[in-house]
Amino acid sequence: MAIEDNPESRRKYGEELKRRREAAGLTQEQLSEQTIISRTHLAHMEAGRRRPDVNDARRLDQVLVTGGFFERFLPTLDGKAVAEHFAEALEFEGEATVIREYAPKLVPGILQTEAYAREVLTSGSSPKSDEERDRLLVTRLARARILDNFDSPVVWIMLDEAVLRRPVGGAEVMCEQLRHIVRLGESRRIRVHVLPFAVGYHAMLEGEVKLMWFEDQPPIAYVEGLKSGRIWEALPVVRECQVAYDHALGDALSHRESLALIRSVAEEYEHAARQVHHP
Repeated sequence: MAIEDNPESRRKYGEELKRRREAAGLTQEQLSEQTIISRTHLAHMEAGRRRPDVNDARRLDQVLVTGGFFERFLPTLDGKAVAEHFAEALEFEGEATVIREYAPKLVPGILQTEAYAREVLTSGSSPKSDEERDRLLVTRLARARILDNFDSPVVWIMLDEAVLRRPVGGAEVMCEQLRHIVRLGESRRIRVHVLPFAVGYHAMLEGEVKLMWFEDQPPIAYVEGLKSGRIWEALPVVRECQVAYDHALGDALSHRESLALIRSVAEEYEHAARQVHHP
């Protein structure tokens, strides 16, 4: 049975190919020469207009040293790119002009580094094949592209201190992840607030919430739990979520204090990683 072509999957594949090519310091022409793939074909792949075949993907993996990533994540593979309950919220996320999110347990998806995201997707309660994990990984990394535009969306992230202290993937992964958040905060691309353990109970402790505003439609709230998520559009409920967020924000550290704490915890992880390598 033929597998249905997925234009959105092609687009995400192309974005990831371009990102990794640029990270390797290669032009399209240089990558073309090294992979024996025509520059035109590469350009079409990066633009999401053409599908690579297996041989193309294998050559890309070899030259870009991606450990079989592109072969595993061929855009014709069947499967969902995100959890079903998050699919609609993902569309709203891409259209939002303002995003305010509270994360009680994990770094929000748009801020996750590749290593952190890989660990989250690998260590879930439902086992995933390498192919499925890499499909989800590409989608998650692609979500971070909304931060490429400095002006929109405006992003505020409120993190429970537990997010900083939980060593997802180990000390090295956490050090890289926290320093990535610090860089985004120092560059003024995002605003970060940490709710320290010392606060005790706070208004957002009961769950994860993402508030989104738009240019031409009313705001919404997305609330997520285990294997579930719900979009609230009813204005009274959205306002309740906004009020709870504002109350918790009043208990959080300032942006500057939060960045200082995140830097400090990153240094602790760096020290722990050194101890592992040089006991």
